[in-house]
Amino acid sequence: MTPSKWRAASVAVLTLAVANMGMISAAQAGIVATSAIVRTDRDADLTSIRSHLERADVRAQMEKMGVDAAVVDSRVAALSDSELHNMATQMQNAPAGGDGLLAVIGIVFVVLLILELTGVINIFNRVHAAR
Repeated sequence: MTPSKWRAASVAVLTLAVANMGMISAAQAGIVATSAIVRTDRDADLTSIRSHLERADVRAQMEKMGVDAAVVDSRVAALSDSELHNMATQMQNAPAGGDGLLAVIGIVFVVLLILELTGVINIFNRVHAAR
């Protein structure tokens, strides 16, 4: 390639580059209010809590304890955003009923086993001695 063709090619590339600089597109953005974002989280937390409270077994337990469901619903709606979020998180992470009983039985078994192995109690020796 001759130097004049290089010069012509360079001028053409630079001309296109300069022309494209004027055509930079701007991104369109809008301001979103914080209340719109927080409101969405609040609605999700309210829905989660209400779905738990509307279960038949929960309603039956509330009636058994003398608590009116309408009062509970109005009190839940009156909670602040942070209180509502904490409550929803605790309800989702709470263990299902019955786990406490298994834990207690397991702890009692381990304590009795340790006491037997250390010689504090002699449950198994008494059983063999009675035979």
